[in-house]
Order: sequence, then structure tokens, then C-alpha cells
Amino acid sequence: MSATARKTALTAGDIRALKGQRPIVSLTAYTTPMARLMDPHCDFVLVGDSVGMVLHGLPSTLGVTLDMMVLHGAAVARGLSKAMMVIDMPFGTYEESPAQAFSNAARLMAETGAAAVKLEGGVEMAETIRFLVGRGIPVMAHVGLTPQSVHALGGYKVQGRNEAAAPLIADARAVSEAGAFAVVLEKVPATLADQVTEIVPIPTIGIGASAGCDGQVLVVDDMLGFFTAFKPKFVKRYADLGAAAEAAIADYAAEVRARQFPAPEHTFADTLPPKAD
Repeated sequence: MSATARKTALTAGDIRALKGQRPIVSLTAYTTPMARLMDPHCDFVLVGDSVGMVLHGLPSTLGVTLDMMVLHGAAVARGLSKAMMVIDMPFGTYEESPAQAFSNAARLMAETGAAAVKLEGGVEMAETIRFLVGRGIPVMAHVGLTPQSVHALGGYKVQGRNEAAAPLIADARAVSEAGAFAVVLEKVPATLADQVTEIVPIPTIGIGASAGCDGQVLVVDDMLGFFTAFKPKFVKRYADLGAAAEAAIADYAAEVRARQFPAPEHTFADTLPPKAD
């Protein structure tokens, strides 16, 4: 499977230029119908490796494969015409070496039409980011809580508190200097997120950070109420579509069991010839 790069209204350069201009809007997407719904409203759409937990029932993002990201990335691309598409590089596909990262990032972009990749890590990933950017691959960085490192971090804890603030600032500076066009700040104290936003010249995209970040991103199934396995503090539910869907399914089941569905208006007229006398 291959896909040519999509022509979108926004590019990595456009997103970077929004620093200090207006808030940047983003959500995750994993399917074509959802991408179509958010395309008019989002500046960039993230095909997140959260797809493993949200759609595939995995306990974390660690089991997500490159093939899964290609499948969902291509689906999302078919639903976008305005928003820029960024795609996550899954765990184990970029950490070994810059060459490994380039090979896998090139495949993701070629087979999905994504305009940029996102990878996790700060100072330790600066060399890789510089390598990718130098070879024409726009990179969005991700520091703070990095879900692919959840075991090393000791769980889904707030990052950057107290003495950990300086290393987080160093991470943000390192990815910016390496050429990332934006950086996600996840689960970072608001005052620290504001400080990082002031320090780095690239947009900060908050998720569990601060309203002062240059932009925001949420997992769409979280904010719509579809994914209810757990609810992080930083998620605002803008709808409870999961409960509405469950109620609709229950109504359907009840009508089928009572033979109320399908009703005459849902069936087709008899076309059999009349019986002979």
C-alpha cells in the first residue's frame, strides 16, 4: 500500500508560525469518519498510538505496531482535506538509532500521507530529531509524561515537579534546538508549562498542562465519552456519547426481541407473483 502526500492548508511551517498568534487546536483520530468531523475545526490531527488502548483494547501503547499505525494513518488521511496530519512513531521503531528512525518515519509518511511524525523523548532524542529534520521529515516532539516510557517513569505521574523541572526544561530546549517544529507537554504542572512556553521558540501543545500553552490536544474518544476505562484529571468530557450509544444498542436489542424491529417501513414490498387458484 502506498499513499501520496496530501495537499493540506496547513504544514509544519504553518503550525510553527502560529506561535504567539492564536491557540492551536488538535485532537486524535483513528478512523475516516472521525477525521471528517474534526477536519474543519482542527489545525492538526494526531494519529496517536493511543489507538492501541482506545480501539484495540491494549493495556498500554507499548503493543502498538508500525503496521497498525499505517492502517489507521491511511484511514485518517482519507478524511482530511484542511488539517495537517501528524502520526505517532510507535515504541521500538525509532529509539535504536537515527537510521532506524528515518527508515520507519519514511515508511509512515509514504504509506499514509502524513505531513509529520511525532516521537517521545527529550535530550536523549535530540540527535534523532536533528537527523530526521535534516532529511526532510518534520518532527513534533513529546516531553513530560511519555506514555511509551510509563514503566521507567513509575506510572502515569505528573512530570517536572520540584527538582525535576530543570531536566524537563532542558528536554524542551533540546528538541527545539534539534529542529522539532512543535513539542507536546503532557501532564506537566501549569506554571512549568507556562515557563517552557515562554522559553522555547516553537509551539507547545498541552495535554494536562496549561491553558497558556500555544495549543491543546486531547484523545477524541476521551472528550466524547466513548473511552471510559479511566478518566484522567485533565480530560473534559464535552459529550457522553458512550452512554448514548449503549442506550441506543439496548433499545435496538429490546425491539428485536419483541419483534418490533424491523417495522413495515424498514422492510420491502412483496414482489412474489400471486398464488394461482
